[in-house]
Amino acid sequence: MCNSCGCNITTGSRLLLKNGAIRAIRPLKPAAPHSIEVLQNLLQDNDRQAERNAALFNAQGTVVFNLMSSPGSGKTALLEATIERLTARGLNIGVIEGDLETENDAVRLRKKGVPVVQITTGMACHLDAAMIRSAYQQLAGAAMDILFIENVGNLVCPASFALGQHYDVVLLSVPEGDDKPEKYPVMFRLADKVLVTKTDLLPYFDDFSVARVRDEISLLANHTDVLEVSSKTGRGMDGWLDWLAGAIAEA
Repeated sequence: MCNSCGCNITTGSRLLLKNGAIRAIRPLKPAAPHSIEVLQNLLQDNDRQAERNAALFNAQGTVVFNLMSSPGSGKTALLEATIERLTARGLNIGVIEGDLETENDAVRLRKKGVPVVQITTGMACHLDAAMIRSAYQQLAGAAMDILFIENVGNLVCPASFALGQHYDVVLLSVPEGDDKPEKYPVMFRLADKVLVTKTDLLPYFDDFSVARVRDEISLLANHTDVLEVSSKTGRGMDGWLDWLAGAIAEA
C-alpha cells in the first residue's frame, strides 16, 4: 500500500532518496506527476535505523511499547488511564504521539504531567524509525522507564515499519467489529498483546464476540492472551498493568 500511494517516502527516508541510498525511476505506465517506483527495499534502511533505536533504548534502560490500531479505538484514552496508574507507582513515562495532523492527542496526554513529543506525518499513514529517532532526541534529558509510541491510526502500514520497540500492542475496539484479525492478519499476527477496548459498550453491541477475536488470533499462530479493557470504567486495567510489569521485567 505504501509503495502505491507514496507514503513510504517520509521525512526520514526522503534524504536517503536524495542521497542515492535508494533508487527510484518513473513508472513505465503514465502516472500522476512525482510518482515514483522504489526499486531497492526501503525497509532495509528503516530496519537499520530501528536497530540503532533499540540499542539506544536499551542503553538508556527504557522499555518501549508501540501501540497500533485503527482510528478511534481508544489508544489515547488507554494511555491517559495507564499513565495515571503507572505514575502513581513511581514510574517515569514518556510518549511519542503520531498523527497525520494536529496535536490534539498530545495536548491531552501532556495534561497528565508526562513529556510528549508530537509527530505530524502529513501524508504518511505510519511512523518510521527515523521519525522515532528524531522525536526521542527531543525527549533527551527526560528520565523514562517506559516510552509509549502511539502510532498513526491504521491497521495496515504501521505493521511493516520497525521502530526499535520492545513490544507491539494492538487495540481492537468493540464498535469496530470482531472480524478485524481476519481482515488484517499481518498486524494481529505480530502483536505481543491484543487489547479489546471499549468493553463497556459490549451490552450495546451484542453481535461482538470476544471469543471469536481469540479464535481468529489463535488461527494466525499468535498465542498471546487477549485482554478485555475499558479505559472509562477501569475494567481489565489491572490485568493490563500486570502484563506491562511482566513485559518490563522481561525486557
